Amino acid sequence: MGAYNTISFKPEHCNGCNACMTACATAKTGSADIANSRIQIVADGDAFELAMCRQCGDPKCVSNCPAAALDKDAGNGVIDWDGSKCVNCLLCTVGCAYGGIVYNAAAGHVVKCDTCDGDPACVKACERGALKYLTTAHIYNEVGDLEDLFVPGLAGCQGCNTELIMRHAMRRIGPDTVLATPPGCIPGMGSVGYNGLTGTKVPVFHPLLTNTASMLTGIKRHYKRQGREVNAVALAGDGGASDVGFQSLSGAAERGEQILFICVDNEGYMNTGMQRSSCTPFGAWTSTTPVGERGAGKTQDAKNLPVIMMMHNCEYVATASTAFMEDLYDKLDKAIAASKRGFAYLHIYSPCTTGWRFPSQENIEVARKAVEANFVLLWEFNPRDGLQLTRDVDQPLSIADYLKALGKYRHLSEDQVAHIQATVEKNVSFIKGLAEGRHPAMAQAMSGRA
Repeated sequence: MGAYNTISFKPEHCNGCNACMTACATAKTGSADIANSRIQIVADGDAFELAMCRQCGDPKCVSNCPAAALDKDAGNGVIDWDGSKCVNCLLCTVGCAYGGIVYNAAAGHVVKCDTCDGDPACVKACERGALKYLTTAHIYNEVGDLEDLFVPGLAGCQGCNTELIMRHAMRRIGPDTVLATPPGCIPGMGSVGYNGLTGTKVPVFHPLLTNTASMLTGIKRHYKRQGREVNAVALAGDGGASDVGFQSLSGAAERGEQILFICVDNEGYMNTGMQRSSCTPFGAWTSTTPVGERGAGKTQDAKNLPVIMMMHNCEYVATASTAFMEDLYDKLDKAIAASKRGFAYLHIYSPCTTGWRFPSQENIEVARKAVEANFVLLWEFNPRDGLQLTRDVDQPLSIADYLKALGKYRHLSEDQVAHIQATVEKNVSFIKGLAEGRHPAMAQAMSGRA
């Protein structure tokens, strides 16, 4: 049995408007009476909870049913109810801990969510994003059996999602690959191995910070002369991409080398003591932008490296986040394909539990908030279609909600927060303008490179 799509609930976004229940009742009975809804939002003080079928992997309602009227569909994961078998004993309701299957007096039998055949009405009715239909199960089903090209037990910090990026990316890229991991967290956690033992199942080398793209260029050209198609891939940090490694990165991009360069951006040199990089945002604490009587964090805004790479007119450029894996995988597939034709650049934002000062279990939540607050924008570019946003930016989370989740920003003054908010809004306007063709001078410059 594989993974299945599911409806998720975020109570912090719910205001108890009941639109989801109205939509459910209408879809299932033709009446707007929320008593007939198969999803129930329950007030708990000032917060809200959800009573709905979770389509459990080991459903107690099914095991409790003496008439075999309930059964989990192996194809879509939904627990189906067969009215021709049901004897209305209600033992299924006793077994459910989530209030997901209940007796409905108007119907005269138990009712439960069936996800509207994969197009849930409740989700479409929720304007606040409290309900979402997660369709990332296909990723697990597609790649779950692919070989993990990193050995077990890599030495990453607790909660670090860089290892998640490494393993997911390399599973998809495949074994016919030569991998470069320049100095940073990725080789530091063991990708190149220790004591003569490699940490990967593909050829891997440890270039200097300055020459990652140029060394990959030579390797790719060598194999091409031999008539062999090999993926030339870099897994680099923002320091190795935006700072001392930028000259070779820019050169390879300008020449259109057939390389896939993945930048794992944790906004600093985290492997060597949490120093600032050019991708470190304004106001952030690092060991080289300290906070005290005179210092108040970094005094410059972050370099927008993905936009700079886009201006090289690369075959493909995209930004991604581990909080939105479906988006990441789609872009990874496009980047792999693009690297067969020219230079592909994928910029993945990766929160650092140690350097950003937040609890390790909140990594994905921090990544999600960064995107939802427009601190991180998800977009993609190719020379034929231009830049396209891949996630809506029109109803952002408050930037203050994102900043307060991170210890590296806890010192910020109101003026600094206002500066960050203004910078975020300016970046949103700039990227939206590119996506909508409202920067004619830049469009003309890009077309001149085609």
